[in-house]
Amino acid sequence: MFKSSYDQRLVALELRSVDLQSAKNNQEHHTQEMGLQRLIVRRSQSFSIQLHFNRPFHSKKDSITFVAETGPAPKELLGTRATFLLTQARQGNGWSASDFTVQANSLFVSLFTPPSAVIGPYSLKMEISQDPSHSTTHPLGNFILLFNPWSAEDDVYLPSETLLQEYIMMDYGFVYKGHERFITPWPWNYGQFEEDIIDICFEILNKSLYFLKNPSKDYSQRNDVVYICRVVSAMINSNDDSGVLQGNWGEDYSRGVSPLEWTGSVAILRQWAARGGQPVKYGQCWVFAAVMCTVMRCLGVPTRVVSNFRSAHNSDANLTIDTYYDQHAEMLPTQKRDKIWNFHVWNECWMIRKDLPPGYNGWQVLDPTPQQTSSGLFRCGPASVKAIREGEVHLPYDTPFVYAEVNADEVVWLLKDGQAQEILAHNTSSIGKEISTKMVGSDQRQNITSSYKYPEGSPEERSVFMKASQKMLGVRRTSSPFLDLLGSGGAVGHPAQLHLHLTRKPEWGQDLLLKLHARRVADRAHPRGPIHLVVGFCAQTLLHNGGTREPLWRQKVHLTLDFGEDIQWPLSLPYNNYRNRLTDEKLIRVSGIAKVEETGKSMLVLKDISLEPPHISIEVSERAEVGKALRVRVSLTNTLSVALSHCTMVLEGSGLINGQISNDLGTLVAGHTIEIQVDLYPIKAGPRQLQVLVSSNEIKEIKGYKDIFVAAARAP
Repeated sequence: MFKSSYDQRLVALELRSVDLQSAKNNQEHHTQEMGLQRLIVRRSQSFSIQLHFNRPFHSKKDSITFVAETGPAPKELLGTRATFLLTQARQGNGWSASDFTVQANSLFVSLFTPPSAVIGPYSLKMEISQDPSHSTTHPLGNFILLFNPWSAEDDVYLPSETLLQEYIMMDYGFVYKGHERFITPWPWNYGQFEEDIIDICFEILNKSLYFLKNPSKDYSQRNDVVYICRVVSAMINSNDDSGVLQGNWGEDYSRGVSPLEWTGSVAILRQWAARGGQPVKYGQCWVFAAVMCTVMRCLGVPTRVVSNFRSAHNSDANLTIDTYYDQHAEMLPTQKRDKIWNFHVWNECWMIRKDLPPGYNGWQVLDPTPQQTSSGLFRCGPASVKAIREGEVHLPYDTPFVYAEVNADEVVWLLKDGQAQEILAHNTSSIGKEISTKMVGSDQRQNITSSYKYPEGSPEERSVFMKASQKMLGVRRTSSPFLDLLGSGGAVGHPAQLHLHLTRKPEWGQDLLLKLHARRVADRAHPRGPIHLVVGFCAQTLLHNGGTREPLWRQKVHLTLDFGEDIQWPLSLPYNNYRNRLTDEKLIRVSGIAKVEETGKSMLVLKDISLEPPHISIEVSERAEVGKALRVRVSLTNTLSVALSHCTMVLEGSGLINGQISNDLGTLVAGHTIEIQVDLYPIKAGPRQLQVLVSSNEIKEIKGYKDIFVAAARAP
């Protein structure tokens, strides 16, 4: 008996099998939505594995060393290779294997990855030795390591389970589009937990110029969330590299997909990967930002999508955007790149900024839309939202550009014979409106403008603006002398107040009915007498980037106003004038310039009109359950006065549908309703969202959604 036991201790320890316990570990690391078949863990958190040997492990006789490697040429100096001994207790915050227990021939080990570990796919192997002269190496398998916002030691730590459920675990949401007065929520399927998305995310990093130039150095910096953000911001667009999306702000999408027709990120990322990194056609700002949100949430960085209405693109960094009208009220094109976009969409990522002074942690702006270069590549950020609010535009990265997007002044000029004749308005509060994101735990919109700036016109806001101006322009910026005279609407200092109103709800396919409200008020030049106005009106298609097309309609009216008198003048913009002449955004700008005959001065009045599409109705009658048929009824009534031709319907929703379901609907006659029934077989339990898009030749974007809670499959 004694001899048998003694001989057993002399037998070399040999590995028979390994269990990475993927299902258990993934649940504990909040990665179970990515699947349970392979090990996906988060740094700065232990995970356990089970090793089965030919005999029991003896800690005094057997020595086990673990080796974890990532990247093309793993090195410990670069942080891409870690070697660590099996010990009973964990020491420090580095790589470790500890807290082991022995059960017969099995060894249960707890592995710990440091909060500064490089993220990415790892190989794990084990070296067994019983004496210094002999050792054997055994591959144990592979795992993927992600950022860990649940760990207080990680740079992306977010100390709120409610916020983590929204900004990491939520795989659907809304992108806010349209116009500051007509904000539209667009449902979007982020799909960050679809099975292949995590691999595509690391493929994106491996296609970056940084990796191609120096793979080992690139991998060694993948422990830094700021570095990862900047790489991803550059890689979502394709201006410099084999990025995910090609931008297109024209109107010809015949070689790809209109940006308006995407309903989620998954199809875009899968197409990019399937074609070997060939950019997907096409994207605009909301598509770029939504895809980046998918990638960053997948990698473990809390991320949200943010929309800024009336967003300045101030390429010359002078904090002023100039807009030009002629004497006939036509908004004129400009050779300058400066524009005021109807809206612009970017991302915010949550992180600690060790590269900045204290106080600038938290939300950081990242913008993958290719607008300007940053360190030679088309990308933007991370720029601290707190730094933007305080005007600390010297702090990296790209803070001056983002500051201008939400704070620039707008100067409106009247041009005659190509020369600036007079300033119609100097608006200090018209840019950076209704900054919006999805509300946590709700389908409602949250206004976060106060995170970016102090209340418009407040002493704090003007003080911050002057500080930022001084840093950006090198001079002490003060308000324009025109500001006191013109105010934000161009009315103060004029002998009349002008406003344009809609007299009924604007619907595509119908004449647009407006009313000019003119009121005579006192002014210095003509305090009491009557005045004569010649008002020229012009309607133009308003483009997403703030530009316009050639006029759709013109009209001129002559008014005489006595002191205190109100006049309401009806205006009609016929449907035939705008039919087939609008962009997919369905926005019209009606401009009016009134010339006061007594003074020769001019006044500007504006009205932007958004034409609403029909609404989709989605009904789900049964209880949703994993694997059980769920009947969905989708109906659309064409409320317009014209037919919708070549209608197609696309359904998408992570956890509900694998990929997409498409249906050709043909032509939907005016006033008619079409209804389809689809049986879905939900794949995952929990809260899900079904997104529905109907496109036609006439209207590209009729979107709807339905929140669906899916119950787990019942036990047989």
